[in-house]
Formats: sequence, C-alpha cells, structure tokens
Amino acid sequence: MPRPSRILSLWFPRLGADRVLRRMGAAQDLPLAVVEQRGNLQIISSLSAAAEARGLRLGMPLPDALAMYPDLVTRSRHVPAETNQLAVLGRWAGRFSPWVGESGGDGLMLDITGCAHLFGGEVALLEQVEADCARLGITLRAAIADTPGAAWAMSRYAGRDGAALRPEGHGGDAVDIEARATRSRAARKRQWERGGARPPTAPPPEAAQRIQPAGHGYDVLAPLPLAALRIGPDLVEALSRVGLRRIGDLIGQPRAPLARRFGQPLIRRLDQALGHVHEPVSPERHRPAFSVRLTLPDPIGLEADLLAGIDRMLPRLCDMLRSSGKVPRLIRLEAWRSDGSMQWVAAGLARPAAEPDRIRPLLAMKLAEIEAGFGIDMLRLVAAQIEDPSRAAPPGHPGLTGADGGGNGPALRDPFLAREDLMARLGARLGMEAITRQHPVASHIPEKTAQTLAAAWSEAAPEWTGPGKLRPLRLFRPEMVTPLGPQPDFPRAPPARFRWRGRVLQACGAGERERIAPEWWLEDPLWRSGTRDYWLVLTVSAERLWLFYAHGGAVSGGWFCQGRFA
Repeated sequence: MPRPSRILSLWFPRLGADRVLRRMGAAQDLPLAVVEQRGNLQIISSLSAAAEARGLRLGMPLPDALAMYPDLVTRSRHVPAETNQLAVLGRWAGRFSPWVGESGGDGLMLDITGCAHLFGGEVALLEQVEADCARLGITLRAAIADTPGAAWAMSRYAGRDGAALRPEGHGGDAVDIEARATRSRAARKRQWERGGARPPTAPPPEAAQRIQPAGHGYDVLAPLPLAALRIGPDLVEALSRVGLRRIGDLIGQPRAPLARRFGQPLIRRLDQALGHVHEPVSPERHRPAFSVRLTLPDPIGLEADLLAGIDRMLPRLCDMLRSSGKVPRLIRLEAWRSDGSMQWVAAGLARPAAEPDRIRPLLAMKLAEIEAGFGIDMLRLVAAQIEDPSRAAPPGHPGLTGADGGGNGPALRDPFLAREDLMARLGARLGMEAITRQHPVASHIPEKTAQTLAAAWSEAAPEWTGPGKLRPLRLFRPEMVTPLGPQPDFPRAPPARFRWRGRVLQACGAGERERIAPEWWLEDPLWRSGTRDYWLVLTVSAERLWLFYAHGGAVSGGWFCQGRFA
C-alpha cells in the first residue's frame, strides 16, 4: 500500500512586522505596526508581538491605533519585499523537504512524506523548524496533518480560543436564543453543573495540537471553527446564522442541501480537508534571478544621477541575460532610500530585447515618478519578466539583436524594431493594454470579421483574408432607419428617401444586394431579427452608407444603418 501523505504547514503571522524589525535591528519588544493604504485610509496589515499585547489588532485604522497607543512605531508596507522574504523562507524550507510550495502570501506548505525520519521524527522536525525561526527572529505557527487543508487549519486555528466563532459584528440570531426547557434538559443531563463532581479531563499535550495522528483528521478538525476551511467571511457568517459554527457541525450534514444552499466550493473545501478530494502541494519552480545592484557612497536625488546609475547597471544586466540565453520583457528599477523604504518603477517592452539602447529611454520616462525623500543610497535593476529569444522573435524575422549579436548595428534601424520601440514608448505612457491591433477572423458576420488583441502580446497578421466583399471603414451597432414613402413587404432595393439620425437623406445610387444569414448554431442577440439584405447606398450629400433590411425572426425586422464608407 502507498504511504499516506504527511503535510507540514508553516504560517508566519507577523511576516511584515518581523521583516521590518530585522531590517531595523530593533528588539522584539518594540511596539511596531506595518500599515498599508486602502483607499483614503491607512490600515494595519501586520503587528509585532509587543503591539498586539497592547490591544491593537489587524485591520484596525491607524488613527484608532494611535489613539489607543500614541507611542506606536509605524512603517509602510512593502509588498515586494515581503514576497521576496517569503521566497527566501521557501529556499530555507527546502532543507526539510524538496517539495515546498507557497500557501497564500504569509505561509508555506511542505510535503514531508518520507522525510520526517531524517530529523528524528515529526516532533523533532517541528522543534527544528521552530528553533530555526526563533533564531532568525521570525514568528511561526506550524502543524503537521494528512492533507494540506487540515495542516493549514491546524497551523492557524488549533490551540486558539474557540469561543468567538461568529464573524465580527454578528449580534446573534434566533438560533442563539435557546428555550428554557432546552437548557433545563441539558442541565439534568450534566449533573456536575448542579454541584456534582466534574468528569476528569486532561488537557491534550501541545504536540497533539500541532501534529495530527495519521488517519484522525476528523477528530482534529471537528472542534475548529468554519473559517479553518479556507472559506470567505461571508460564507462563514451565512453558516453561522443557521447554527453551523464548527467543522464538526458541518461534517454530519447532508451534502446535497449544503451544496444547493451554500455552493459547491464549501463541499470541495471540506472534502479537501478530510482527504476525500486530492489536493497536491505545488512547489514553486526555481527561477534564476537576473539583477544588478549599485551601492552609492552618498545619497542621490537628481534624475541625472539616476540616469548615470542606469547607464552603469543596464549594460551589465543585458550582458548577463544574453549570456544566459534570455531576453527581458519587463525591467524594474528599485530605488532604496536612506530611511529604509523603497520605490520602484517598471518599463515593459512591446518586444523583448536585451539591448541597452532600447531599454534606457523607457526607464528614463519613468524617473519622474520616483521621490528621493532624504536621498537614495542604493539602486537595483531587475529583469522582472524574462522570455526565451525563440519565443520573443516573430516568425520570419532574423532576430532581436544586431547582426553581430551585440545589440548594435543594422537591427536598430530595422523598421520592424522601430515600430516595436514606438509601441513600447506609447505603452510606457498609456499602458501596454491600451495599444491594440486588429486580427482577421473567419466569419461571414460583419461584426465578427476581426478581433481586437493587445499589440504587445500578439503578432501582426501576415495577410488580411476578408469575406471578398466591400466592407465599410467604420462599423457600428445597427441604427434605425425610417423610409419615407411607401415600401413593399419584401423590398428589393433600398428606399429612395429615408430618415437617419434626425436627417432626411436622398439616395442617388445603390450597389448590389448582399444577403447575410445569422449563425444558426450560435445565439446572438444582435441577429435575432433574422436574415439581412445589405446595400451600399450613395446619398445626394455624398455619404456612402451601409443599409440593410432585416426580414424578421425572433424580433421584428425593418431598415437599419450599420456602417459608413470612406
């Protein structure tokens, strides 16, 4: 039989505060709060143990926290730095298992199946992990279970006070109001409440709260609150309103009514925690870091100094990428200030290229966004997104670098590269998503003959294969046209006089009729008026319009205008 899986969950509840304390070199008893901006309000995202002991809580607005404790030390949250620290912890956790994956933004998940005996057992493994984190000054809560869901729940909720199982702000409901007769019957069943001897109960050892015995997932999960199932607070509150507050209350309920009322994700999370549905641990693939750093003897703050630093770092970074056979898609410039904070700007390329002359202008356009503050004492240039040159080069193009392979030469004067550089400059101002191009689509429906794609992540069409018929330069949604004068039930020509957009127009010529039928295999609300007959109509005012007559279907037909020719 295959060996049952064993999962180790590592939760770092004070990841942001511990990072700042380590960087400051401060003692652990410093009351520190890490705050982040949410709209117009600053919210506490992480607290040190000393600050939490003074009654402060996560999610509390900063003015309320300062009113409770004016001497609170605050720092701004730096999400990239926290992500980088979690990645470093993931590499450290690789000494305990080769299968390490991230669990949210503040935890790790390790598959330690067959690894615990190398450290003297699961208890010794947990003690080693906790000792390493204590030496590093990192707060840790760890647990071992059979499934990732159970390990996640135990690391965050096992051993905590389970009295407050309802969401915050929930003031009670009809389920909480228990009848007197019910309470009296419950009291008669527990004679010790009336003065009798209470049954002896021994508290479980600490290891039992952090290590689930193999095959005993129900016993460990049953007393935990429903939030331990990794479901949202709205769903926790909805379950609480019907009297379901612990996982044990949920396990014995029929599955079909629960799924019908609260959704299938609740059942899936419960089955994952109990091991009925397999949930693998997905390790992060090792990605080589391509970055260069420039440490400055004195703080700088001028754009000219930042450009000089870029000129020194960018060629080194491009050489590093070319030697590894990679090209960058996104370059990030990090400016570390003397007060310990960091600001960064990023420049994306429409076509990945490891050529300094094509990257430098894009970074120079972003330097005005950096605020030097008290001065910048370190610069770092990072290739945040990289690609293979074979994937970056378009089909049929000789390459992205010059003929000599060094990024200098005829390739810089190529019209193709000039267009890509223009797209990159526009994307630096407007965003890459704002630059689009049209691609042909094999469809006879006029609205579906082209699709809009982001120009930076798509290739230009080699040729435009249209329907073979003349199409208007500007195509819009069908607009009502009112014929002036008598019209036959089945017209064979457009009206001689008609009203469109509040104007009366006189037709002086029309092209051949083109009949287009809707796609019967698709339900398109715009084509519920049935088959259409199109004409190119030339008016006396020299306008060339695209009129059609809808013969009617699910809705009534009539005359419409859908486009205008040049």
